Amino acid sequence: MSTTISTNPVVQAILSGTAPRQAKLAAASGLLPLGQSDLLEVLVALRESSEAELAEAATATLESQSPDDLLTAAKSVDTSAAVLDYVATSSRADRQIHEAVVLNQNTSDQAVASLAASTPDSSVLDLIAMNQQRLVRFPAIIDAILANSDRSTEAERRARETKREFFEKERGAQQIAQELRARGNSAAAEFFESADLTETLSVEDAWLLAEHIEVSDADLDTSWLPAERYEDLAAETPEEHAANFKRMIEFERIEMGEVPAERVSLIRRLMFMNARDRMKMAMKGDREARGILIRDSNKVVAAAVVNNPRINDQEIENIAAMRTVSDEVLRLISINRGWARSYPIIHNLVRNPRTPIPTVIGILPRIRTKDLSQLSQNRNISEAVRRQATRLSQARSGK
Repeated sequence: MSTTISTNPVVQAILSGTAPRQAKLAAASGLLPLGQSDLLEVLVALRESSEAELAEAATATLESQSPDDLLTAAKSVDTSAAVLDYVATSSRADRQIHEAVVLNQNTSDQAVASLAASTPDSSVLDLIAMNQQRLVRFPAIIDAILANSDRSTEAERRARETKREFFEKERGAQQIAQELRARGNSAAAEFFESADLTETLSVEDAWLLAEHIEVSDADLDTSWLPAERYEDLAAETPEEHAANFKRMIEFERIEMGEVPAERVSLIRRLMFMNARDRMKMAMKGDREARGILIRDSNKVVAAAVVNNPRINDQEIENIAAMRTVSDEVLRLISINRGWARSYPIIHNLVRNPRTPIPTVIGILPRIRTKDLSQLSQNRNISEAVRRQATRLSQARSGK
């Protein structure tokens, strides 16, 4: 007998097998004064009885139930899984009943799979396909949807996307790499051949990120990253990924104001990659990806951006003015000989309160007198920097 849901002692006795046979027969015939949900639970259990008389009587009584009774049971949160399974396969169940069964959380996954395989109603299949959690928990439902010739385009799309997302990831990276190479995008192919697609990226994410990769392995110089820094790329927890994403969105709002939905989507995909893949993306990504990863909480990832061979002076000038980048990034910019020769870049560095004070003090002698005077009055920078700017300004003016 099935697990008892009803709290009615009569029902419990019948389902446990302790009730007298006459009571069971009366219940199977629908003669006991039971509520509708209790009655259905008893009937569904007794139709599986080894005693032919009880099974036949219960089956006949079940078939006499009206569609309204079945609909009420399908909608109730107190209906047992056994009853819902019966209702799902009943020949008298219409679309309304099937939809209620699909939406009822007590319905078993097997019953939903059976319904997905047999229903000729595309709208019921659409409803089944919308519950991704159930599809992932019981993948036979996906197969049933795809095998049903009456499925709609939407139900097929959802089922296939879920199948790719949760059950084909292990092949996803290699497949994507092969297709990208066939399209001539070798840089993106190289990235995904080594990306940790099974843990941090969905296949859909991977295709969207491919659009932001422009640097091939042949163009990379990894000499800036000594072996001991690889320990900074340790595994991160889901909470750390979420915190990094939240922090990045806040920084975007500080720098840019309202963040467009497309930008949020890209940030989410980048921030939920592991640190090693974010570092690779920082070195291989386009300007949009670089603009996000330069503010990554992992300093190795952020440093990789300024080592991207495609980054240009205009980007560095903008980064030097950002107050949401790490002090390490600003220090790295200051020691690059090429960027240090650009006055707009070093001017932004000395005005940025995030730039380390020793770095600023070293740059100040190269700042124009007019700008030194303004720095000495700038309350956004440290007192030490203002004092040094004042000394230099006065020395040049002979005061």
